[in-house]
Amino acid sequence: MIDINFLKANPDAVKENIRKKFQDGKLHLVDEVIELDDRRKEIIRTVEALKAKRNKLSGENGKLFGALKKTSDEEEKAKIQAQIESNNAEVKSIQDEIAEDDAKQTETEAEIQKRMYVIPNMIDPDVPIGPDDTHNVEWQRYGEPKVPDFEVPYHTDIMARFNGIDLDSARRVAGNGFYYLQGDIARLHSAVLTYARDFMIDRGFTYCVPPFMIRSNIVSGVMSFAEMDAMMYKIQDEDLYLIGTSEHSMIGRFIDQTVSEDELPITLTSYSPCFRKEKGAHGIEERGVYRIHQFEKQEMIVICKPEESNIWYDKLWQNTVDFFRTLDIPVRTLVCCSGDLADLKVKSLDVEAWSPRQKKYFEVGSCSNLGDAQARRLKIRVNGKDGKKYFAHTLNNTVVAPPRMLIAFLENNLRADGSVAIPKALQVYMGGKTELR
Repeated sequence: MIDINFLKANPDAVKENIRKKFQDGKLHLVDEVIELDDRRKEIIRTVEALKAKRNKLSGENGKLFGALKKTSDEEEKAKIQAQIESNNAEVKSIQDEIAEDDAKQTETEAEIQKRMYVIPNMIDPDVPIGPDDTHNVEWQRYGEPKVPDFEVPYHTDIMARFNGIDLDSARRVAGNGFYYLQGDIARLHSAVLTYARDFMIDRGFTYCVPPFMIRSNIVSGVMSFAEMDAMMYKIQDEDLYLIGTSEHSMIGRFIDQTVSEDELPITLTSYSPCFRKEKGAHGIEERGVYRIHQFEKQEMIVICKPEESNIWYDKLWQNTVDFFRTLDIPVRTLVCCSGDLADLKVKSLDVEAWSPRQKKYFEVGSCSNLGDAQARRLKIRVNGKDGKKYFAHTLNNTVVAPPRMLIAFLENNLRADGSVAIPKALQVYMGGKTELR
């Protein structure tokens, strides 16, 4: 959510930003917000005038009560009493008007917020302009993408060779989009997450395990309504949602909080299971464990000063690149275009891993700078050294999200004889094993 004062001072810039995101259907919202905010201010002025009049009448009544006590003239007492009753009736009428105007103000503010929540955040000047993800721009490659001279099987077939996956039983138990991992494949899954935890701790991040369910006010504070509908599972008859990523719970932790500037940056790395609806049909390459309803993830979250958010943005995606390179997986970074950005994001960069079988890269992580959008919605403020308060900037990035990451791992470390090499960084987490056979 952008600053309403910025919107009112720069309506043309906000409209141009909407056009850059190919959301022309939202252009009318800018003028509506301005009109509603002017109405809100007029209501406030009216209420202030009514309160001043009410206070004046209350003050007059105070003086009249004093005069009533002092006089012994019955006729004069009757006049004063009549004036007091008249003033009280007027005060009652004013109170009713104030109550009506307060209700109008609350209704108007709700209408403003409703529109502000769907007006997209101002994107970074460096974001490429394009309507969808086909216009995302490759930034840089890390490691040499190779295609072996032997056939690389589909990832579930590789797992099955090690008796490591059972999709049929999962379908019987929970339906499509679920899985059982077992044996060395399940151990590999856990080893990758444990290694990711230690990798981030070594880089100065504080490890955290958050709640796996959040309330609706946190959901609306961290994401758009369109994202919520497409992703979130709601707990029936309770104001709780299963998290789609630990970022939601981790940022929500700071709702209505004011942190000292001396505490910044706050750098956290969190483990959680993630639950997603994954609406819609998906292609052949998204069967198996590529796109699923339940997975686990190690995440990075940063809360920082506005002037430092771009620095942290670069640090976060570089952490993911470094992590994958320690596991001998070639990756590339892809800058997301304007039309591919969620409404709260200032900019975003995807990390994609090389698939020798598909001979192309596929997404394994996403790094996002949300500016002060989440902080503004959740009222996460910073108490500056000069005593002034301002909204923090929030960022998040995926360290690793198996089992999708296992696809890249198994394909890139597969040998011609069907064994899988275990890179040195992961061997300690696999009980010293150097390979899977």
